[in-house]
Amino acid sequence: MKRIFVSFPVENFSITKLKMLNWVNPFNIFCFLDNHQYQSPYHSHECLLAAGAIDFLQFSPGEAFDQLKKFSDKHNDWMFGHFGYDLKNEIENLSSDHEDHIGFPVLFFFIPEIIIELHHDEINIGSLKNDHAEIYSQIIAGGIEENNTQDSREINIQSRFDKKEYIRTVEALRTHILRGDCYEINFCQEFYAENILLDPLSVYTLLDGVSPNPFSSFYKLNDRFVMCASPERYLKKTGSSIVSQPIKGTWEKNIADLSEDNLNKDKLFKSAKDRSENVMVVDLVRNDLSKICQEGTVSVEELFGIYSFPNLHHMISSITGEMKNDLHWADAVKATFPMGSMTGAPKKRVMELIERYEKTKRGIFSGALGYVTPEKDFDFNVVIRSIFYNQTEHYLSFLVGSGITFYSEPEKEYEECQLKVFSIKKVLTA
Repeated sequence: MKRIFVSFPVENFSITKLKMLNWVNPFNIFCFLDNHQYQSPYHSHECLLAAGAIDFLQFSPGEAFDQLKKFSDKHNDWMFGHFGYDLKNEIENLSSDHEDHIGFPVLFFFIPEIIIELHHDEINIGSLKNDHAEIYSQIIAGGIEENNTQDSREINIQSRFDKKEYIRTVEALRTHILRGDCYEINFCQEFYAENILLDPLSVYTLLDGVSPNPFSSFYKLNDRFVMCASPERYLKKTGSSIVSQPIKGTWEKNIADLSEDNLNKDKLFKSAKDRSENVMVVDLVRNDLSKICQEGTVSVEELFGIYSFPNLHHMISSITGEMKNDLHWADAVKATFPMGSMTGAPKKRVMELIERYEKTKRGIFSGALGYVTPEKDFDFNVVIRSIFYNQTEHYLSFLVGSGITFYSEPEKEYEECQLKVFSIKKVLTA
């Protein structure tokens, strides 16, 4: 059966977005992606919502990418889903032995029952049934109130590393760099809370208000949730063109003083440490893309671009290429995953060190979440700045990392991590 899209008018964009979220909340599976009106040459969709699943692929041990290719080729339709960080074990000879308290599958994709694309003046509803008007009426007639199942008790946020242990670990990683084991490594720590009862939609709405970023997402897979405020694109394919936009380099934003804030952006642009991190990941991405792109087409379109977000400034580079004609879209993911900004260089060695020094399975964190179109184009974010929640286990988690180089100062790396989780802690302790 062919999916048909029907358009309806939108009177108030912001209210319609909230009504869409309330409408989809009862579904067992959904994925909401929000660009937050950021302008970019690579922009495709402002808001996309996929609700329900008529078919799905969940990872089982074996040839994960073969499974994904067969599932994708079987359906000439939209697919939404995620790649978990531990898909690395299917790409390289690696393993993961830490605990995972959230429990997302290593890979999951679904064919939605309903797809909704929200523009500023219209809403496009894609369904396999002749129920477009009914869906539109349900959304418009719905409320925008939030559920009130938030735990009234104070959320006790704990960390897997105290400050002294974190600093010792960064020093140990610098020793690995000094003796040539690696050049740069993304080291992450988990913050968590147990016995928590919360309403994920309310939390996502709060996070969205505090930190509206261009790769935000609200993702539900039965009893597991991702509330994501990511600023980073992992990989996008349009036709044969492909782009990766890694973030390396972070500086605090001074909202109160514009002139001081401009100095902060200049300091980030000139920071030798941040430039070193950024150019390393650019070289890594260029190398990854060269495996699947036509010879001579991989280029750095922008190096050390400084971009401002609600709470932070980031250094972003853009690497582009033209995919070889005989490759499947999933080959692009296999050649580049996990993304260099969340691993380091050389990639396999740093993933071994990540397993050695971190204390928690990353799970869907530092994985990717997004969509594939019927034309086999795709766009995936980097799952960072996110809250994860297992509703059955009442377990809440968020992770944060920074790039460690020989020039890293452990105290400043610790401060950078605290800066990155500021918005999340603000939401959870509000």
